[in-house]
Amino acid sequence: MIIGVTAIVGVAAVINGLDRYVQEKIILLSPDVFVVTKFGIIKSREEFFEAIKRPNLDIRDYELLEERLTRATTVAATLETRATVRYQGKRLAGVQVQGGTPNIGSVWDFDLDGGRLSTEAENAAAARVAVIGWDVRDELFPGVDPIGRDLLVGDHRFRIIGVLAERGKTLGQSQDNVVWVPITTFRKSWGARRSLSLLVKARGGVPGLPTAMDEVRAVLRARRHTDFRAPDPFGIVTADSLQDLWRQISTATFLLTLLISSVSLGVGGIVIMNIMLVGVAERTREIGLRRALGARQRDIRRQFLLEAAMLAGVGGLIGIALGAIAAAAVKGALNFPARLTPALLSAGLVLAVIVGMLAGYFPARRAAGLVVVDALRDET
Repeated sequence: MIIGVTAIVGVAAVINGLDRYVQEKIILLSPDVFVVTKFGIIKSREEFFEAIKRPNLDIRDYELLEERLTRATTVAATLETRATVRYQGKRLAGVQVQGGTPNIGSVWDFDLDGGRLSTEAENAAAARVAVIGWDVRDELFPGVDPIGRDLLVGDHRFRIIGVLAERGKTLGQSQDNVVWVPITTFRKSWGARRSLSLLVKARGGVPGLPTAMDEVRAVLRARRHTDFRAPDPFGIVTADSLQDLWRQISTATFLLTLLISSVSLGVGGIVIMNIMLVGVAERTREIGLRRALGARQRDIRRQFLLEAAMLAGVGGLIGIALGAIAAAAVKGALNFPARLTPALLSAGLVLAVIVGMLAGYFPARRAAGLVVVDALRDET
């Protein structure tokens, strides 16, 4: 009983906390923005192997969408790699290098601590300018203003023009270990064969999202000569689709936990039933005396059901306490968000009480069904 409630409360607390965390920290897309990628959202190994066969999204796809879309206000593109960055003997490995079009700030959340983003002119000239994340500044430029200084990104030298505001960590992964450069400079420095991610902002806000996505599908399918019966040779990701994916994962995790915990709850219920059956056997004469003094069968039944519920409730309270401790331990050790709510605590207690009452029903029925004369003669 205690182990089952502990597991359910602990896992539910972490999932509850992650729900809010995912919405606030991980899903950074605006509701009226969607992303077109080669892979999209992959849910199985088969889908992954199918997606690998798709053609890359290239710069011509980006140009066509910019030219032909009428139901979008902005089309931006990004590329990504990882590199080691250096400055005056200091180095930081595994930095995320992002190449973006000049309008990337219109569809992506950029908060600057200082400086500016790259311009159209710098993108057209493939200028070697960069905007760095907070970790890069903190590690390579402690106590120094980095703007205007040169930075080696891989084997390429860039002039720093801006610094992003600190964003912190998401599930233990830093969001500040990044360098942004113009997309033309990225392609010139790290190659043009990588697949683009295309970010599209729908005209008219969220209501215009379906029309904009249909328009993107038409343009890209026509360029790839895709048969009308074939699926899209690319993936489209929206904030809603990311939330749906997370809900599927969290629901499956909770149901699996509930299934495993049900074994413990079942064992706890059997223990309570055995305890109550022993109680009925030991208190047979007391039951007979109460019946002789006017107690009705339903009074006896109610008494034993209440005792079983109280026994299970105590176990439930202990399980809730241990679940809260477990959730707090996970939060402290792994930096995972955990959120205990009154509804969650109440649900854990109610579940324990229900299991207790179900387990106590048979002993309560047996107690209520005792023959008064036989019960009074019992010498147990």
